[in-house]
Amino acid sequence: MPDDTYDAQKDEYKSSVQRKLSFILLCVAVLVVVTIVSCSVGTGYEFVKTAQVIWDHLTGVTYPPRSPDWWADYYIVNNVMPGVVMALVAGAGLALAGAVMQSIMENPLADAYTTGISSGACLGAVTAIIMGFSFSSALSSAGIVTNAFIGSLIPAALIIVLVRYVGNSPSTIILIGTALTFFFNSMVTFIMITASAESLQDAYIWQVGSVTNASWTDLPLMFVMTAASVVLVQLSARKLNIMSLGEKSAKSLGLNVVQFRMLCIVLTSVLIASIISFTGVIGFIGLVAPHMVRYLVGGDNRFVIPGSILMGSAVLVVADLLSRLLMPYGNVPLGVVMSFIGAPVFLYLIVRRKSQKDVFRWPGRAIITGSFAASGCSLSCSPRSYAWRCSYPCRWGSTT
Repeated sequence: MPDDTYDAQKDEYKSSVQRKLSFILLCVAVLVVVTIVSCSVGTGYEFVKTAQVIWDHLTGVTYPPRSPDWWADYYIVNNVMPGVVMALVAGAGLALAGAVMQSIMENPLADAYTTGISSGACLGAVTAIIMGFSFSSALSSAGIVTNAFIGSLIPAALIIVLVRYVGNSPSTIILIGTALTFFFNSMVTFIMITASAESLQDAYIWQVGSVTNASWTDLPLMFVMTAASVVLVQLSARKLNIMSLGEKSAKSLGLNVVQFRMLCIVLTSVLIASIISFTGVIGFIGLVAPHMVRYLVGGDNRFVIPGSILMGSAVLVVADLLSRLLMPYGNVPLGVVMSFIGAPVFLYLIVRRKSQKDVFRWPGRAIITGSFAASGCSLSCSPRSYAWRCSYPCRWGSTT
């Protein structure tokens, strides 16, 4: 009977993994489609033609100068794709940061800006736009990016210093982040009330987020930081699963909670700084995307992380497309469109979970296979319990 139960659980687990992998592959396909659609809308080229132009460019195909295909390649690659790719990378990075913060803070309302990073970035950018002060020698867009990057790291640095004296609990970190957010926002408001109408408009547009003026030169830092963060976080997915069980359970399983939480905060801070210094503050994507994925695939971070990355990219690319469609002769800021999308989706998830008596609980069961004990062990995690299951005796024994 125990063997039959074990085999049934094993088959159930394999089936669950297959469904989750199918969902991730579906997200990849959807992301490719919405990216091509976003690149084709407004250009006068059909979907198939746009896909062919992008594929030819990636494979190194060249056209005769000033031929129709040459113009199509030039316009799509240089005028349209930078903004679309920036939205794709930004969505991936912000969703990744949101998923990590929700796991290490054990708080479903945590997101990429919980530590006050966005308010620090706003202060740095507003200082450059309105006061003309920059940490770099340039006062143009490069100066704004530099100020925003440095400003966004200040709250993170303050949190790392303060938690040494007041404690490292998630509630303490969130409260410190909230206090820093109010403090930096007050400084931003004080500077903005002294601004001229033109500089005030520029500062406001930066704060709500946009990828309208993106160029290929803006992407290397964002892409490298996002790619590196994806690899590091995916390798730490099992530890994030343990963090989701609660601090006491994580410590009992041998995880250095304080050190791991601080490392995650440093990583997400640098990641978010590298993104919003170019795009401005784009809200909701880091909050909504991880919850959408958890609702569909459960709480196992081995699947939540890649799912959130793909979901965040797809949603932000769609939001960028809508921002260009809503105003024929201009663009609605991306952050505004994202708020229009994110707020109703988030409310729907709350209502749906409430109807199931399951508001903001990590859905499903995460199974973490043997990296903490001998081969053959697994840890079955639910929102309220965990259990080691061993196929043969090992030093951990069998505990529930």
